[in-house]
Amino acid sequence: MSYANLSRMSFEISDEQKGFLEKVDGACRAIREYETQCYLEERQNDLIVPEFGKVGMLGCPISKAYGGLGYDILTYAFALERIGREGNSLRTFFSAHVSIGQMVLQSWADDEQKRRYLPQAASGKMIMGFALTEPDAGSDPGSMTTKFEEVGGNFVLRGKKHWVGNGTMAGALTTYAKGPDGRISAFIVDTDSKGFRAREMKDKMGLLSIKNAEVTFEDCIVPKRNLLGTMGKGLSIAYSALIDGRLSVAAGAVGVMKDCLDESMRYSQKRQQHGSLLAKKQLIQEHLASMIVGIESSRWLVYRAAAARQRLHDYVENLKEKVPHWQAQLNREDREYESLRKKADRLAAVAKLHATNAAFDCANRAVQVFGSAGYQKTARVARHFLDSRAIVIYEGANEVLKLKIASLELGDKYQAY
Repeated sequence: MSYANLSRMSFEISDEQKGFLEKVDGACRAIREYETQCYLEERQNDLIVPEFGKVGMLGCPISKAYGGLGYDILTYAFALERIGREGNSLRTFFSAHVSIGQMVLQSWADDEQKRRYLPQAASGKMIMGFALTEPDAGSDPGSMTTKFEEVGGNFVLRGKKHWVGNGTMAGALTTYAKGPDGRISAFIVDTDSKGFRAREMKDKMGLLSIKNAEVTFEDCIVPKRNLLGTMGKGLSIAYSALIDGRLSVAAGAVGVMKDCLDESMRYSQKRQQHGSLLAKKQLIQEHLASMIVGIESSRWLVYRAAAARQRLHDYVENLKEKVPHWQAQLNREDREYESLRKKADRLAAVAKLHATNAAFDCANRAVQVFGSAGYQKTARVARHFLDSRAIVIYEGANEVLKLKIASLELGDKYQAY
């Protein structure tokens, strides 16, 4: 009996994607032992840039016109999934440098700004960072207290940001501040600017090979050419950046789960207790089965969110080619843009919420499978456990994401926050 296949969905990756992912895998293997050493010594892994720079990962989703590979967002998510197997510390570097660093500029910067920053960042000559969170403004960025004013031909920023990924090594970062009218604007800040100061945040319980910084703007001078996007529209830029940030966290979380499963299977197949292998015990198999379900359910949420984010990207890029003042067009009622953005925002939030909860659960189960052998940081599962506690907090605390997901369906008048 004949039938018609009406579906256009495909779950296969291309030969080009396979080739790139093999290169990323090689870079991950090349730095694995050193990453462990850096984690235990709580220092930055200085092999990331040279090793991943060789394969183009430092600019994977950045246009070829600005020195990147020009790969799509789903391919980038595949790569982050592989990197996640080495830990959230390593993946966080790429989130800060690419997802909420370069991709913000690719989406919102003018051509001169892109040419000034993106080729350097994509090559690894300059590291990017993202500074939004403040000591008293985390899940509510609208309550930020960092201020700016126009003085002559410059902006002057005053305030403090913290938990800035790559903050101690970044050559430039994007940041956000309120003007005298209370509206928030976005800026590109060179870290050698007068009045810029970064201090490493220490005593973290995890993420020990990525350096977070507390950044202080003490009458920090930012030239007017470094205004990012339209004056007063900084919060929209920040929220769009968080879509990419959440997607990268979710993709990395899938990799974390895969490594927890691999480590747990390997250990349980060689460790004997009470006369038999752990892998033969039903309660151990229950842990392994839960990990597998977490991986598979999260993976497809991530891929779907990446595809939705790509459609949003393609729409904006097409608009840029056709409409000279494209940002003004987006600031007006552009129904197609709003629909695409809402879908990408919702799916990224769902993926981040589900995948990070699942990753923390998987890491917790993996430590339990290992028993006392999993309670030292020398064990990969222990490091995943420590790091995965952070990802249910940053890029939108998961409690807030639940409210966000519901309000996106209910409508703005039902916002609970």
